[in-house]
Amino acid sequence: MRTETSVTVYRKDYRPYPFDIPQVSLAFDLEPDVTTVTSRLEVRRHPGGGDAPLELDGSELELISVSLDGRPLSPGAYQLDADKLILPGLGNEAVVEIVSRCRPSENSTLMGLYVSGGNFFTQCEAEGFRRITWFADRPDVMSRYRVTLRARPDYPVLLSNGNLLESRTLPDGRKEVVWEDPFPKPCYLFALVAGQLTHRETRLKTASGREVLLQVYSDPGSESKTEWALESLVRALRWDESRFGLELDLDRFMVVAVRDFNMGAMENKGLNIFNAAYVLADAQTATDANYEAIESVIGHEYFHNWTGNRVTCRDWFQLSLKEGLTVFRDQEFSADMMARGLDERAAASARAVKRIDDVVTLRAAQFPEDAGPMAHPIRPESYQEIGNFYTATVYEKGAEVIRMQHTLLGEGGFRAGMDEYFRRHDGQAVTCDDFVAAMESVYTRQHPGRDLSVFRRWYRQAGTPRVSVELHYDAAARRCTVGLSQRCAPVGVEKTSPDPAGKQPFHIPFALGLLDRHGNPMTLRMDGKQTQTALLELVSERQEWVFEDIPSAPVPSLLRGFSAPVIVEYPWTDEELALLSAHDTDPFSRWEAGQELATREILGLAALHQAGAQLHVKPAFVAAWRALLEDPGLDAAYRARALSLPSEKTLAERMAAIDPPALAVARDFVRAELGRQLADAWRAAFASCQTPGPYSPAPEPAGKRALKNMALAHLMAGGDAEAQAWALAQYEQAGNMTDRLGALTALVNYGDQETAARALSGFYEQWQQDPLVIDKWFSLQATARSTTVDTVRGLMAHPAFTLRNPNRARALIFQFCLNNARGVHVPDGSGYAFWEEQVLALDALNPEVAARLARAMDNWSRFVPALRDPMRAALERVRGHAGLSRNVMEIVSKALELAA
Repeated sequence: MRTETSVTVYRKDYRPYPFDIPQVSLAFDLEPDVTTVTSRLEVRRHPGGGDAPLELDGSELELISVSLDGRPLSPGAYQLDADKLILPGLGNEAVVEIVSRCRPSENSTLMGLYVSGGNFFTQCEAEGFRRITWFADRPDVMSRYRVTLRARPDYPVLLSNGNLLESRTLPDGRKEVVWEDPFPKPCYLFALVAGQLTHRETRLKTASGREVLLQVYSDPGSESKTEWALESLVRALRWDESRFGLELDLDRFMVVAVRDFNMGAMENKGLNIFNAAYVLADAQTATDANYEAIESVIGHEYFHNWTGNRVTCRDWFQLSLKEGLTVFRDQEFSADMMARGLDERAAASARAVKRIDDVVTLRAAQFPEDAGPMAHPIRPESYQEIGNFYTATVYEKGAEVIRMQHTLLGEGGFRAGMDEYFRRHDGQAVTCDDFVAAMESVYTRQHPGRDLSVFRRWYRQAGTPRVSVELHYDAAARRCTVGLSQRCAPVGVEKTSPDPAGKQPFHIPFALGLLDRHGNPMTLRMDGKQTQTALLELVSERQEWVFEDIPSAPVPSLLRGFSAPVIVEYPWTDEELALLSAHDTDPFSRWEAGQELATREILGLAALHQAGAQLHVKPAFVAAWRALLEDPGLDAAYRARALSLPSEKTLAERMAAIDPPALAVARDFVRAELGRQLADAWRAAFASCQTPGPYSPAPEPAGKRALKNMALAHLMAGGDAEAQAWALAQYEQAGNMTDRLGALTALVNYGDQETAARALSGFYEQWQQDPLVIDKWFSLQATARSTTVDTVRGLMAHPAFTLRNPNRARALIFQFCLNNARGVHVPDGSGYAFWEEQVLALDALNPEVAARLARAMDNWSRFVPALRDPMRAALERVRGHAGLSRNVMEIVSKALELAA
């Protein structure tokens, strides 16, 4: 039901559901146009439930009948409206049977039961189950499910959660299967798949010796592209056994790829449904980044089997309980996989590469969110549409909050806390406080007299804390005093609904090292131990620490390993940053120093451009970049990260008034100058990073490809005379998609128009039958430097484009609106008018996807006036649109009302 009326739900209003529903039996007669669902609920009144009626949620359903304890009920015996079915007068125990119909083929929201590519799929998180049948659609109602699926012979594969009990052919020719999930789960973890699918499988024994079956399902003809996904699933299973002692608890585990999906994947118990982009891969169609993402997402959803399924959320305010924890787990899994089989030094570099990538994502997506109108704690206090709170704050910042607990407890202590968490709460729907309490039980043993009461503020306060660092060195006493001060102003809803206690200090683990003026690490004494990295625990507004026997004035290496999601303020000189960039023993801080140098350089050039002055790059900055590029001690993957310029989104967070056109000019200028002045070093890197032989997505060759393609782009940006020929040769001769797409990207952004157009046309002709590759083709053009609104409109008219497929919409519309600042932020407002048009078009089809696009204008009030005013006008027009979904209404209303 579409409505302009939004109802705010508050965490403080949570009440337990008055009934238990221990057993659910579902029977589906599957037809694309009309599917009939028979639901049998065993209901028990919960102690303390009083005489409350049984209230069930439903949406877009047709009710056929309701029975109570075998007696059909007349319409007067229950209440029915568009989204509720209410049965009053139930006793302490009852059996409720409901027969209803839904229309999968008409379901463009892709929530509930829908049809994609002629097959049936489901998506129930957060509130999709109510589109399948009437039920208590909330995560704290946990039931055991027995599911019967009946379908025509043209749907030979029939899957649901748990274990397969029986399969037979009915007298009418239809197939019937029965599945049973032995573990209680909330309805958001229910899943159903039916259709024409093929699969790849393997059997293995778990750590305890049980034999289990692992299967990956996909469209017929795509079997060759599921090998990596299945291998990743095996690695995830083994890693969870060894790292956390957690074993697969079902007889089988299934992954199913679908072309139309609102998100990346879904952790339904034993039957994970995935966006095909995170399953299908081979060397010719998937890039190194695709392979890495598949392994990560496969791991993420598998790890949810325990952190999300066996222990789930009491309510949706606790979403980060499962998502932040599981993102942390998948990050650690990926880091361990990248470091697997390497020596100690190479393994440390591989883990640093992963850490850098995670922080880049956090700063580009979550830091702006923390500074904008949608700012919220990782455990929000209220929401209007829960679908709008699947955010970078809940996921990525949530993972950082988990990582801080890991840092405070250490690896062994964190594992002990996890064990305690499962001992206390296996099979329950719990809260973030329950998780912290399990960790606190270990922390207090490690630190008698201390607790995590201050740390809990990370769960209820929003914003990114700023930590100011003061360093005083007493040469006569050989003593260094470090002072840390923190502040975090109210953001988002905190400005309109402030905490009566005010914003309070956070518990911030702050890792610090000191280097001498030659770049050598200094030894620090702390708690009776010697170390090169001290972990300071900042728990108040300001604290000081004193380090003795420091022989000379040090250069501080701050927030090593990004030990907390904060912004550090310290007045390094450019010379100190260059020293850290060249010598810091902490690989993250070494990268960070180079990024700060580049940020200062680009922001300075942006200011010169705004003033109409001539641009020039400082020789010292070029020298620092040359030192990184030519350092033989750094592997290719690390150098590719260290030499990447900060993104425009990250840079924008440092501007008093955001000016994307000025940033684009400055960043382009720096890239071109680095390409020109370091041409010899880039040429050497391009030559030394070739990867002949069979393709492998392993970290070493992937790192070489990343640096090689970076070198190619810089050479072309710098106008190197031979670079275009090299790019064209690489494009035509590439044996893998990473090199092919890397060359094509360089040609499109820096080559001549005729060559680029010819290469784009050839790419489409070669890959037009592969939707995931064509998504890459659309994305490349959406983010190209020369792309305008007119370019995108032309691509929307292409026969391969459709708004109805979320992947295709994300590839073109989202990539342009979110990641092409120079094309969107134009003074005539045409980019904002285009955004407005697409938000409304998507809202009519799929409000959840539309709401994500709507967030492109979150921080409109922080832009320069020439851009800010047309952005606001576009937001106001969207808000005033008749029939706007609640999803989009919440986003645009908060953007206008809670502007910075």
